Amino acid sequence: MNSLPLLKPSLVELPHHPAVLLQAIREERIKRNQKRLEDETARNAEEIRARCKTLSGFVKEAWRVLEPNATLIWNWHLDAICAHLEAITFGRINRLLINVPPGSSKSLIVSVLWPAWEWSIGLTSLRYLTTSHNDVPVKRDTRKTRDLILSPWFRSLWPNVVLTRTGETSFANSDTGAREGVAFGSLTSQRGDRLIIDDPHSTETAESPAERERTTLRFREGALNRLNDQEKSAIVVIMQRLHEDDVSGVVQKLGMDFVHLCLPMEFEPDRRCSTVIGFTDPRETDGEILDPVRFPRTVVDTLKRDMGSYAWAGQYQQRPAPRDGSLFKRSWFHIVDAAPASGSVVRSWDLAATEVSSKGDPDWTAGVRMRRGPDGVFYIEDIRRDRLSALGVETLIINTASQDSRQVRITAPQDPGQAGKSQALQLVQKLAGYVVKIVSPTGSKTTRSAPFAAQAEAGNVRIVRGSWNEAFLSEVASFPAGAHDDQIDAAADAFNELVLGDAFDLATFIKANR
Repeated sequence: MNSLPLLKPSLVELPHHPAVLLQAIREERIKRNQKRLEDETARNAEEIRARCKTLSGFVKEAWRVLEPNATLIWNWHLDAICAHLEAITFGRINRLLINVPPGSSKSLIVSVLWPAWEWSIGLTSLRYLTTSHNDVPVKRDTRKTRDLILSPWFRSLWPNVVLTRTGETSFANSDTGAREGVAFGSLTSQRGDRLIIDDPHSTETAESPAERERTTLRFREGALNRLNDQEKSAIVVIMQRLHEDDVSGVVQKLGMDFVHLCLPMEFEPDRRCSTVIGFTDPRETDGEILDPVRFPRTVVDTLKRDMGSYAWAGQYQQRPAPRDGSLFKRSWFHIVDAAPASGSVVRSWDLAATEVSSKGDPDWTAGVRMRRGPDGVFYIEDIRRDRLSALGVETLIINTASQDSRQVRITAPQDPGQAGKSQALQLVQKLAGYVVKIVSPTGSKTTRSAPFAAQAEAGNVRIVRGSWNEAFLSEVASFPAGAHDDQIDAAADAFNELVLGDAFDLATFIKANR
């Protein structure tokens, strides 16, 4: 009987812990993939270099180096971005504004791969100044470009590109070319042949008027002059839209000489994009998705629902206002003949001491009475709106309170400063016998209105039929870009009071403001 041969013990000792074993397997897989890529590059160097003569070809080849575990999903919009960047490279244009949705590989192509490609085709003396709203994307993209150029793949194909400095946010080559990365707020004392501005606003601060204006002012006064040569050097702004007055909005409103590549997630025929380099958005059907493989219809519909109309319109449709309204839509507000007789009621005021004049378009004082019915629906029952002097505003509030009855709670805003506190105290004293609450508004108007907008979009807001309906709905359709927002402000305050507020305590107010 033959016995089985003895197996020789393995020379490789495998780790016993599952997590350690999995990590070892991953590392081994990465090593093998890198070795396979190096061998393939060595065998086909000339063919790869030939494919990399175009930026799109370079992106397809370099993708495996930067994203070895992610499959590149190519789409025509990537060709469009590459074609416009090539137009800069070859001197056809020198100002480019790109608006595309998140997840479109915009940063990887523009901030990471384009500079490396230009160096690969012999433009090694070019200097890049790249920036974003904070240090995180700046460092991320600078590292990616540096690591790509230092990779065996790149060095074997273009050995003439030699880095002499390899910092995290700054590196340079032996031919005086460099790539500097700085946060947008630090964009001073440096210059470049290419200024790449990638998302200058953050989604957290774009709604703040002060932060937004600071960013757009910095763009106009501190970015446009950061070029080595105003005629030959180039500026590329690439971003998702966050507000009508963001950097993209400023570029368009001021008529700056930028070629504008605008690609919304869902096609809108009346906004079809065509540019001077001969590009035209190839889509034909209204609502056709930009990249249906990356973003199938189910994903798009879920994003649209979860983000809400305002965020979707800006970030994905590249028009920070839906076609029939901004934060609100007229169609959300159903008109009814009457509100329920029961439920909590509040009238909130938005104040402006401005009388009608022959000049300008002054603000209004508006008081919105809203009821939360027993069915959970919110009813706008009445709106008082007028342009009055300070005394006239006070009289309007007092007279309206007497007509509403003492069961209607009242809220009014307090202006900052001691004068605002004194005015608020006087108003409360003159409304003795009513439940009054003075509020100090915090956050932007858009932020304060968002909860009210969400309920309106869900169909939980009704308006009682009245002569004021059209003025209210017109303001709704233009908010926050319209000339006036007094009714929306008052309605949002009334809604927030009904949902979150407690009755104002006069004693506490007097004590806090002595």
